[in-house]
Amino acid sequence: MLGNIKISAETIEKLPLASIIYDENFSIKMLNTKAQQAIQFNRQIINHRKLLPLLRKSMSTDIPLMKYIICASKSYQYFFSRIVDKDKYYILVSINLTWPYQHEYERYKEESEGLNAIFKCTYDALYISDHQGKTLRVSAACKQLWGVSEEQLIGKNVLELEREGVYQPSITRLVLENNKKISTVQQTKNNKRLLVVGTPIKNKQGEIMRVINASRDITNIKNLQQEIHHLTSIIHNYQHELSQQDSQSISPLIYQSKQLEAVVALAKRVAAVDSTVLILGETGVGKEVFANYIHDMSERKTKPFLKINCSAIPENLLESELFGYEKGAFTGANREGKIGLFELAHNGTLLLDEIGDMPPALQIKLLRVIQEKTLQRIGSAKTIPINVRFIAATHRNLAEEVTKGNFREDLYYRLNVIPIHVPPLRDRKEDILPLASHFLTNLNNKYYSAKTFNTSFAHKLTTYNWPGNIRELQNVIERCYVMSDSDYLTSETLAMALNENKKEKSVLVKDIMPLKKCVEYAEMELLQMAFATCQSTVDMAKLLEVNQSTISRKMAKFNIR
Repeated sequence: MLGNIKISAETIEKLPLASIIYDENFSIKMLNTKAQQAIQFNRQIINHRKLLPLLRKSMSTDIPLMKYIICASKSYQYFFSRIVDKDKYYILVSINLTWPYQHEYERYKEESEGLNAIFKCTYDALYISDHQGKTLRVSAACKQLWGVSEEQLIGKNVLELEREGVYQPSITRLVLENNKKISTVQQTKNNKRLLVVGTPIKNKQGEIMRVINASRDITNIKNLQQEIHHLTSIIHNYQHELSQQDSQSISPLIYQSKQLEAVVALAKRVAAVDSTVLILGETGVGKEVFANYIHDMSERKTKPFLKINCSAIPENLLESELFGYEKGAFTGANREGKIGLFELAHNGTLLLDEIGDMPPALQIKLLRVIQEKTLQRIGSAKTIPINVRFIAATHRNLAEEVTKGNFREDLYYRLNVIPIHVPPLRDRKEDILPLASHFLTNLNNKYYSAKTFNTSFAHKLTTYNWPGNIRELQNVIERCYVMSDSDYLTSETLAMALNENKKEKSVLVKDIMPLKKCVEYAEMELLQMAFATCQSTVDMAKLLEVNQSTISRKMAKFNIR
C-alpha cells in the first residue's frame, strides 16, 4: 500500500502512465490527461465489468496487483494499488498503453538489424528508392562505385542525380517508366561500368512501393557471364528478404511470368477454403507442386498430405489402397486388415493424381465418398466418417472424356469445383531461366560446385519448345551438368543434351557426293529440326542466327510446311 498522499489533479498528472483514481464506491474520482485520451480512443479501457472484481480485490489488500486485460483485441497491462488520503482508501489504476506494441517493436527491431547487416556486408551495392524516385537508402559500397557518400545520395531524387551525371542511366527511372524489372549496364561519373538489376516491389493493388537496385562493378569483364548469373541469384534473395519486411507472403514456386502469377494467386485463394480442386495441365507442368502448395498454405498443413497415382496402380489394387479392407476380406489380404488412404488422410489432404485414368467402376464409389464424406472398407458394412480435402489432377481433357463416355459426368462436376489450369512451359518462356537457375543451384549445392551457364546457353533454353515441360527442363539441366567438363555450361553442351533427349537425326555422310548436294541435305535437315522446335520463322531465324527472309526462302525451296 502506498503511504498517505494528497490526491490532486497535479499529483496524478505527473504520473508516467494513464492513471485513474477510484473511490471506496468504485466510482471514478479523478483521471489524468493520458487516461482521458485513452478513454476517448476506446471506452473499453475502463470496462467496469472487467475492472470491478480487481478493484474489490485491491481494496481489501495492501499488495499491488498487476493484470492483463483485453480491450479492442489488444492486451494492456493494468496496475492496481491501494492508497490513503485523509484516512480514506482509494484505488490507483495505472495502464501501460504501450504494452501491446512492445513485442511487435522487438520483432521489427530484429528484422531491421538483419537488414542493416545485409547492407553492410554485401559485396553488391544496394540502392532503395520510393515510388517517386526519392533515394531512401544505399549501402556503404556507394562511395567506391559512384564516387559519392550515402549522405550525398539519401533524400535526392534519381532524376536529379542522373542530370548531375552521378550515373547514366537511372535504373530506378527505367523501372518506374516501364513498370517492370530492368537489368542493364550503368556508367558512373568515376568511369566505372556497373551491371544493375532494378526490381519493383509492389503492393496488393499492383502499385510500385519501392524500387530495389543491386549494382555490381563489371569494369573488369573477364568473368562477366559468371557475375551476371550470381547477381541474378542475389537479387532474388534480396527481393525475398525485403518482401518479408512488407509482410507479403512469399511463394515457394519458381516463376516470373504473368500467366503463372495469376495461377499462383488463385491457388493461394483456394488454399484458404476446403473446396475440391481440379488441377489441369500437360504432363510435367508441375501439377503436383501446386497441390503441395495448396496444402502447405491451408489450415491443414500440419495434417497428412497423401498422394496416389490412379494410373500407376492396377484396378484390383486401387480400391483396396483407397478404401482399405477388413481382415479376411479376400484371398491374399493382410490378416490384420488394412486402413485405406481415405482414412489415413483424415483431417488432411488427398491428391488423386491422373484422375482421368481412374477405372469407371471406382468412379461411382469415389463420387459417393466425396458427396457423403463417409466410406466403407472392403468386406465391412460399417460406415466410417472422414474429413478429407480432395485435390484431383490430370493431363486429360475431362470434358472431352465425359463426352466420349470414359468419365462420369456427375463425378466431373463434383471435382470441377475450382479448376486450376497450369499453362505449359512453352507459353510462359519467362519462367525458363529462373527454373533453370534453380535446378542448377540445387545441383551445385548438392555436389559442392559452382557451375553456371553463358548467354548462348540461356538463349537456346528460351527458344526450345520444351514438350516435356518442367520435368524435361530439369532432366536436361542435370544432363548438361554431368556432361560439362568445365564450370560453364555452353550451347554446345545443351545441343548435345537435347539431341540425346529427342533422339533427333543428324547429317551422316556415308558416300562421296558433290559438296553442294551435301550442304543442301544438311540445310534441309537443320530447317526441319528448327521448324519442329520453333513457333514462327522469326524464332527459327534467331535460333539459326540468320535473317528471317533466308528462312522463308529456304523453306519454300525444300517445301517445308
